[in-house]
Amino acid sequence: MSAAASVETWSGKDRGDENFPVGSALIAPRLRRHVHAFYAFARNADDIADSAALAPEDKVARLDAMEAVLLGHRDDGSTSAARLRESLRETGVTAQHSRDLLVAFRQDATKRRYASWDELLDYCRYSAMPVGRHVLDLHGERRDTWAPSDALCAALQVENHLQDCAKDLAALDRCYLPLDLLAAHGGDVGDLRGTAATLALRAVFAALLERCDALNAAAAALPARTRDRRLRLETAVIVGLSRRLARRLHRGDPLAARVRLTKADALASVVASLRFLP
Repeated sequence: MSAAASVETWSGKDRGDENFPVGSALIAPRLRRHVHAFYAFARNADDIADSAALAPEDKVARLDAMEAVLLGHRDDGSTSAARLRESLRETGVTAQHSRDLLVAFRQDATKRRYASWDELLDYCRYSAMPVGRHVLDLHGERRDTWAPSDALCAALQVENHLQDCAKDLAALDRCYLPLDLLAAHGGDVGDLRGTAATLALRAVFAALLERCDALNAAAAALPARTRDRRLRLETAVIVGLSRRLARRLHRGDPLAARVRLTKADALASVVASLRFLP
């Protein structure tokens, strides 16, 4: 790859493919493009880490190049990193949240199994929590919003892992289900290759969703702590969506069919958020 070549390998996914709104109309117009810049950077880095065509060392090299552009150590190779660098310059938001994401994506390039819930939660510290922290910092929110935001982001990340557990294994030989939980319930990673969840997998899903329920309960404090009115509504909607997705996963089987949110879930979450208008 030449010095000027782009390291990005966009998958075709965009903000509409996510479980939660990204820079939606609820976000103040003056900040929306900055949220979109952060999302584009994260999306491109994620696409590199999830590429089935790239070798692990190539993935890490490309992610390193994105960080170099982000930090101004080089000017070419990553349009999204250059755009985010300019956004950070304009807003004064730290680059640390963006760099933390790259820690997780480098890990995705090389790590395919997780031994325990604590190990998975540590991954979420880098793969998910920086997203909420970045948006909160962009709005000038207080640090007391970080704890419930971290809980919300971790819940959404684990719920996404459950949605995609079969696909992750089939495409990337990657499994986020903690191995100790699988062993405790008599399960095995290979169970994810079936067309329906085994009793062992159902027990593992239930155990993980209990933890997600606890995270979602902690996340419920976020809207009330958020001072920006628009962001308060946005966080309330996302908290509602996370709870509803967890409920759907409790009832569904992600091996048999993808468990996803519906338009009714989105509408109900928006209506429920209106109590945070004052």
